[in-house]
Amino acid sequence: MATTDRQARVTWQGALTTGSGEVELASSLAGTFPVTWASRVEAPEGRTSPEELLAAAHAACYAMAFSHSLAQDGTPPQRLHVQATVSLGPKDGGGIQVNASHLEVTGVVPGLDAAAFQAAAEKAEQGCPISNAVRGNLEITVRGTLEE
Repeated sequence: MATTDRQARVTWQGALTTGSGEVELASSLAGTFPVTWASRVEAPEGRTSPEELLAAAHAACYAMAFSHSLAQDGTPPQRLHVQATVSLGPKDGGGIQVNASHLEVTGVVPGLDAAAFQAAAEKAEQGCPISNAVRGNLEITVRGTLEE
């Protein structure tokens, strides 16, 4: 597989706490989104944050990795729904850091019971490129639930 590059751009104006910016998804041209300090640490109010963008990347990447892993194991999913929650918190010694990404996945996968689905969910996390990029720098958890 060839190396793939993707780009995003940000234009920021002003100081950290009073300024604002725009995040442009430049490779896909999927959109431009407002970002502020308040959208990181207070209410989003229609704006995004680096942590939300990381959560989106992690959820999408993990869904693809899990789908692939299930198919390779002979139990392709009918549907997966993934939610990633990325947490920003205090850093030892001062400042802040991203400290966790919690993945919650529900799915319809014929041939798996709840225990097998959870085991497969945990295994698939190891094959997610975004997980592999952040592993060791933040806590990653996976909770899998089969849909009825």
